[in-house]
Amino acid sequence: MNPTPVVFIHGAWLHASSWESWNERFSRLGFAVCAPGWPGEPATVGEARRRPETLHELGLDALTDHYARIVRSFDTPPVIVGHSVGGLIAQHLLGTNAGRAAVAIAPAPVEHPTSPELGEPWPVSMDAGRFRRLFANAVTEQESAELFERHVVPGPRRLLAELGHGGAVRHPRAVVDHGNTGRGPLLLISGQEDRLVPDQVTRAVYKLYGDSTATSSLKQFPDRAHSLVVDSGWRAVADHVLVWLAERGVRADPSTW
Repeated sequence: MNPTPVVFIHGAWLHASSWESWNERFSRLGFAVCAPGWPGEPATVGEARRRPETLHELGLDALTDHYARIVRSFDTPPVIVGHSVGGLIAQHLLGTNAGRAAVAIAPAPVEHPTSPELGEPWPVSMDAGRFRRLFANAVTEQESAELFERHVVPGPRRLLAELGHGGAVRHPRAVVDHGNTGRGPLLLISGQEDRLVPDQVTRAVYKLYGDSTATSSLKQFPDRAHSLVVDSGWRAVADHVLVWLAERGVRADPSTW
């Protein structure tokens, strides 16, 4: 049988290549990995920086539909792993039964009256200092600078506005179906030093799933910030995801389910 696919969805300010370590780790264990960029995303970090206008008008509808088509294109239902905005999309797709399981890492919060606000304003672009303060505050200054040079790209103005930043009205699609009892298992992950999506935000989202009989799990990583998928501690997060999937019968070879 075909190996189980895993679709990685990155968030704002990171390029699709930021999943390269995860791709290698999951591939070595037999998963069929896929880390497609956002629609219109340049092929490299350098090109994305030179052409910041390419993603300025990308909105939540186009982004969600893009990944919905990818996820539904597989013969074997994939695992969906998303970070930040990608974590919001992963939850949305799982809620529409478009995937076997989902992992939402420091996910952008969903629209709900009980959800707390984000910890810090989300800027359109990140310079090295802002990235250090907001994104990579739990690693050394040197590592933060290296991560910035390797992975960081400008964010889309329209998408950030549709997520409610700058006082804009949130897009209707910035929601998930918390009550879907037929969906696959969901793992929410937070970094307890995250300044963009504070731990309390992810915990609040986890509580929203409390009335569903579908499997929902929460893992909190101490001393980790929003950069937890790309910084030097990424392996601990990835391995927790792999163990969690295995415990729920999701393995690289579907014949072992």
